[in-house]
Amino acid sequence: MILFRSTDSVRLVDGAGLCSGRVEVKSNQSWASVCEADFDRQDAEVVCGELGCGSPAALQGGLYGGGEGQTWDKEFQCKGRESLLLDCDTSDRENNTCLPGNAVGLTCSEPDDVRLVGGDSRCVGGVERYDQGEWRTVGADWNKENAAAVVCRQMGCGSTVSALPGNTTRGIGVFCYGSESSLRECSRSFYLRPGLTVICSDDSHQGTYSCVYDNYVFSHNFSSESELLSLTITASPLPAFIIRHVVVLLTLLTTITTSYLYYKPTRRQKRVNRISRLNASVHQLNSQSDW
Repeated sequence: MILFRSTDSVRLVDGAGLCSGRVEVKSNQSWASVCEADFDRQDAEVVCGELGCGSPAALQGGLYGGGEGQTWDKEFQCKGRESLLLDCDTSDRENNTCLPGNAVGLTCSEPDDVRLVGGDSRCVGGVERYDQGEWRTVGADWNKENAAAVVCRQMGCGSTVSALPGNTTRGIGVFCYGSESSLRECSRSFYLRPGLTVICSDDSHQGTYSCVYDNYVFSHNFSSESELLSLTITASPLPAFIIRHVVVLLTLLTTITTSYLYYKPTRRQKRVNRISRLNASVHQLNSQSDW
């Protein structure tokens, strides 16, 4: 028997990974298999949560063996929000509903053991990893870009925009090559490292956009819409100073455009006024000559 994950009251055995196996419950100081007929998805939600795994991915009788020895004699009636399986209500099993060799097998998704905190979205913030029952700061120094690439990939947040060092704190130091699929595959360091802050591209923001310029100048309101702009996130973002220059140029262009739109009709009106005054003068001269 191979034991993968267990609490004092429930465990998964003979599974294919840390969060999979046959469901067994502790009863009278011994472990009993749970029958498939006595277990549903809400019960599975509680078990996966109690064991620190993700949500249920598969639930099937006999998936990880039929079970040996004692069988749990109650039917679980969990609501899915309980912290422990034994906190759930139970009822007596109906006759002949538990077939031999049909112990329930459960596969939970792997736990999310990395998160970004302190940012304005799930793809921005300081890196933390769940380790030994608590969230710990992840640190990296000269290879921080590699570690950031792994974090963004693991969280499904696209590519790295920036990787910034923070304060040196006691946490988990990592050394990554950048090709790993998760931080678990990176080497751990036993030295203090600066805490890592990551900004990922979050590819969900890719798409086609348009800019609308709306300016109110000298009691005149000017509004125009740009052509469609295609936004594509790349792995090599522009340096910050280039971005600042682009913003300045766009602001200057907007100001020039606004001024042109305002002063153009003003100049036309002045020209019309000059022509009107000239015509009036000519008309006055002609009247005096006739006189």
